[in-house]
Amino acid sequence: MRMRSQWSAIVGYSLVGAATQLVWLNFAGVTTVAAGRYGVSESAIGWLAQVFPLLYVVLAIPCGLLLDRWFRGALIAGALLTALGALVRLIGDDFGWLLAGQILASIAQPLVLNAVTGITGRYLSAKDRPTGIAAGTASIFAGMVIAFLLSAIFTTASSLPTMLLITAIFCVLSAAVLTLVVRRPGAFDPAHPATTIAYFDYAPLTPQEDPPATAATHPDGPAAIAHGDAAAAPTDAPAASAGSGSPLPPGRGALAAAWGDPLIRRLCVLALFPFGVFVAMSTFAQALLEPAGVTGGTASTILLVNVVAGVVGSATIPILVVRRHAESTLLVVSLTATAAACVLLALAPGVLTGFVAITLIGLLLLPALPIVLELVERRTGEAEGTAAGLIWMAGNLGGLVVAVVVGLLVDHPAAAFLVMAAIALIAVPGARALRRPIAELRSQSQP
Repeated sequence: MRMRSQWSAIVGYSLVGAATQLVWLNFAGVTTVAAGRYGVSESAIGWLAQVFPLLYVVLAIPCGLLLDRWFRGALIAGALLTALGALVRLIGDDFGWLLAGQILASIAQPLVLNAVTGITGRYLSAKDRPTGIAAGTASIFAGMVIAFLLSAIFTTASSLPTMLLITAIFCVLSAAVLTLVVRRPGAFDPAHPATTIAYFDYAPLTPQEDPPATAATHPDGPAAIAHGDAAAAPTDAPAASAGSGSPLPPGRGALAAAWGDPLIRRLCVLALFPFGVFVAMSTFAQALLEPAGVTGGTASTILLVNVVAGVVGSATIPILVVRRHAESTLLVVSLTATAAACVLLALAPGVLTGFVAITLIGLLLLPALPIVLELVERRTGEAEGTAAGLIWMAGNLGGLVVAVVVGLLVDHPAAAFLVMAAIALIAVPGARALRRPIAELRSQSQP
């Protein structure tokens, strides 16, 4: 029995993914205006965004474990918390309610973002999962674009409540759609009755056959079961030996399986660098380009184009790359191009070079995320929530560290851009070294 992909679940997830970013970045383009309206400093308004990466580093693993144990319940909880956070900001017209709402939404963010591999693995067939991950990831960046557009429209202190109301409506509707479309297990979810039928229809056991290997007995461990030999499970079987009756244990077992996998560890280390450069560039591009005559409005437009290019790249490039088995090559190219773009900004900063270099970074660097997450989905099976949490945690940690370093050099733009170039180049050998393990993973996944 061939089960069909359920794209409605990806649509619902994409809406909520965009909502998390919209709440996060609502004040990114109106920091000064918001500080004046709510009677606080610009640094205090900055904390409305900074609580998100800070709490992500703390909550990434616990939220990943929750998703591995109770996927739909945890994901719906993330959607509802995001909506609740947006609504709390409407209760009172003061900074305290804003911060309370941001904290609620920041707790929800890892429950939503860590689920991008889980939603595709449960609701899409194997051949559609790279497309689903690309779409889900692109929607996250699309939420950033919506946030920048709203802050460009509602630029006065008196219009901020309207911006927050529109955001709350979007979040509530997104949560409602997601709750509706994931109310039942996906066709490829181990909890779905049809998965067991499909598995045994594909590979029935006879008394003379050995039972399928389990995570405890397979010589290569849980990761091998998740994407094991062709004889062990069909391509579209649920992740992690769903047909064998021995799913990967949740809790610390899932964390041990995810972190114990050498490929997952290498991807976590690699994620530090592109995330770090992107966050630092997004945070300080305006300040670093200002000495070259780039105004704040122009810098905001450059960053908006950067994210739009990232949305387009994330929705298209990973699909082509996976089809051509060129994941490692794309990572090397994107990191090298990012380094070259940063060097260009160091040597010749200006409006034109800013548009060209930063747009190139968005187009090539942001698609690295869905590519890495697609590898995680193929590798980890039922530990995908925990493994995705490790990737997001590493990325947010890299963003915090690199942003701090670049922030210390904000009065020395050339040095700051060269530091970001060096950070991108450091990751190139690691990206190149992924070629062999990715080829091995692909051969294990072939039916």
